[in-house]
Amino acid sequence: PAPPPAGRPGRLRRAGAAIRRTLPASALAALSGVALAFAFPPYGLWPLSLLAVAALALLVRGGGAGRASWLGFAFAFPFFLVLLAWLHVIGWDATIGLAAVQAAFFLALGPALAAVSRLPGWPLWGACLWVAQEWARDRIPFGGFPWGRLAFANTDSPFTPLAALGGAPLVTFAVALCGSLLAAALLAARRLREAPRPAAAGPAAWAVRGLVLPAGLGVAVLLAGFAVPVPSAADETVRIAVVQGNVQQPGMNFLGRPMMILENHVAATAELAADVRAGRTPRPDLVIWPENASDLDPYTEPEARAAIDGAVRDIGVPVLVGALVDYPHKEGYVENQGIVWDPVKGPGASYTKQHPVPFGEYVPFREQLSKVITRLQRVPRDFYPGDHTGVLQVGPARLGDVICFEVAYDQIVRDTVNAGARALVIQTNNATYGNTGQPQQQLAMSKLRAVEHGRAIVTAATSGISAVVGPDGTIRQETKEFTRDVLTAELPLRDDRTLSDRLGPGPEWVLAIVGLVSCAAAYLLGRRARKEGKGQL
Repeated sequence: PAPPPAGRPGRLRRAGAAIRRTLPASALAALSGVALAFAFPPYGLWPLSLLAVAALALLVRGGGAGRASWLGFAFAFPFFLVLLAWLHVIGWDATIGLAAVQAAFFLALGPALAAVSRLPGWPLWGACLWVAQEWARDRIPFGGFPWGRLAFANTDSPFTPLAALGGAPLVTFAVALCGSLLAAALLAARRLREAPRPAAAGPAAWAVRGLVLPAGLGVAVLLAGFAVPVPSAADETVRIAVVQGNVQQPGMNFLGRPMMILENHVAATAELAADVRAGRTPRPDLVIWPENASDLDPYTEPEARAAIDGAVRDIGVPVLVGALVDYPHKEGYVENQGIVWDPVKGPGASYTKQHPVPFGEYVPFREQLSKVITRLQRVPRDFYPGDHTGVLQVGPARLGDVICFEVAYDQIVRDTVNAGARALVIQTNNATYGNTGQPQQQLAMSKLRAVEHGRAIVTAATSGISAVVGPDGTIRQETKEFTRDVLTAELPLRDDRTLSDRLGPGPEWVLAIVGLVSCAAAYLLGRRARKEGKGQL
């Protein structure tokens, strides 16, 4: 047999040695990523987000680009695997695949954090890089997937009010900065313990320079949100009812037989109407049904239209109906709509979901991928995206309709508020992911959006969690999952816009650009230092 190529045993030994050297750090990175996942709902241990950011900063600090890239991935992959475990309803291969795609962004974040760690003021630059990473992940591929932003783990923390100033990106920046300052304080504490103190510097000077400064700044960042006012006074109120009709079962086959979900919501609305006639509850000004409350197109299916018409006339006020509607201009497409249904005039203005979920509501490269991944055939028709915001006049209220996962996208929600929405409605159908923690994660986003835009938010879900969130981000009412229920509430309507709405995406762009520029500066300074070192040799 031919001898093995020269050098191969040496390369294998070096690779094995590299793996052994990074094994402890990789294990710590993975553990830190899992800890970050537990900062999010349904666990909600938000302080873990600070510890996770600090851990990643310390693990990659001073290392080479390759090592830092691997540690970034080792941190992020288990983080997303735990965070997105609810996707196992579709298949663990889908969970693993999406986790790997999202973790790939940390292949760049790791070495970027390592590079800026050599600069003065590195916690600031590192926090900006966290924003840059989220900026990219929120947009690519296929329009991005914003799940797992640091801001969404901090909807009940001292950082939350900062959303009113700079939106979710500013909350992420503050969390990342606080975590990075914690890492700097830990490094300083270790140096104070290990390094001899020169006679010229007393203990107090060393403490101020090495430990108290980053620790003090970290506490200041942590408490800064308490200084931000969160206005919540209503200009007007409107009485609403939110109908949660429930579904047959959780999972992929939640629909049951045709018309079942629609009949559930019709029945729940009939019970509400009976309570109103009996004087047990005041008549609402409007009623909100969830996404996909009608699984049949009410414009083309007479039975569905008659059922909705009957329910709306029974309650006697406008109903915002979630329905799947055949796209009229191209065969094979469907629209995910919220339709204002009047008890006299019938269906009127509507909003079509602008950001369908890839591989869930439409299949990119359908012809090629469906041959390889037969499960994609369970998405028989692609959803056609809408082209305008969902500001709808529903009875006496001008509401902004946002459908399901769209609540995770900054621009869609911001555009809706800036277009005149006085309160927001999140029509959603989480029945596929019921009892998995996903509804709690989505509800946390609603809480942050309420503070960010100074708007009350109504979440209407087929199977839960339906909720009413005040403009200050507090949950005023909520339902249990997989129960039929009706919420009634006085919904505050507001007109004032927050500073976040006025600034738009500006803060995110500035923070992301600062992070990228600092990374470039670190690279150039490092390259010059290496050249100078070679010159001295």
